[in-house]
Amino acid sequence: MIVAIAAAAISTTTAASGEEIAGGAAASSPGPGEPTLAEVRAETERFRDVNVALAEGYARDPLNLCDTAEMMGYPAKLGAMGIHFAHPDLLGISALPNPRVDGDGMHTDFLKPSILIYEPQADGSLELVAVENLVFARAWKEAGHDALPTFHGVPYDTMADNPATPVDEAHFFEPHYDRHVWIYRDNPNGAFAPFNPAVTCEHHRNGAEHQHQASAK
Repeated sequence: MIVAIAAAAISTTTAASGEEIAGGAAASSPGPGEPTLAEVRAETERFRDVNVALAEGYARDPLNLCDTAEMMGYPAKLGAMGIHFAHPDLLGISALPNPRVDGDGMHTDFLKPSILIYEPQADGSLELVAVENLVFARAWKEAGHDALPTFHGVPYDTMADNPATPVDEAHFFEPHYDRHVWIYRDNPNGAFAPFNPAVTCEHHRNGAEHQHQASAK
C-alpha cells in the first residue's frame, strides 16, 4: 500500500507563471560534495531499463498519469514531464493520505534519486528522460534548515496545493520541495525546469485524469 501511495502522481511546480516554470539552469556547476550531471547519469544509467528500476524498489504511479503542463493549467508549449516512478523508502513516507501523503524524507542525493521519470513510447515501452528528488517541507524546516534545498546552486521548486485552483498542485502530498534534472532528454527550458517541450505524452494510454478532488482537501 505504501508503495502505491508513494508512487501516486508525484511532481510539478507551483511557480506563478509560465515564464517562471520554464526557468532552469542552462549550465550546471556542482556545489561542495555534489555530483556532476555526468556522474548522476553514470549512476542512474541502469534505470533506462524500467525493469531494473522496479527490481530496485521504484513503483509506477498507480494512477498511470503522464504529467503535462497543459493538464496543470500552464501553457502547453512548456511541454511535459512523463510518468513518475517513486521509491517510497527514499521519500520517507510516514503517513497515508489523511487527507494527504506525509513523510519525513529529506533525501537529496541524485546519485540515487527518489523519483525516475519516463516518457511513453509508440511501441508501449518507456524511455527514461529525467530524475528527481522530493523533500517534505515540514521535515526540512524541523531539521533546522532556513533556506530551500538546492542542487548545483539552484533552489528546489516549492509545491503546495492552492485550494483556489481546480487541480491539486501537490498531488495529494503535504507541502514539499522538488528538483527535476533532465539528463536523459535535452530540455530547451533548462536542465532543472519542471516541464520539457521535448517530452510528449502523445503515446500514453489508459491513464487517469489529472483533476482536483474536493474530498482530498
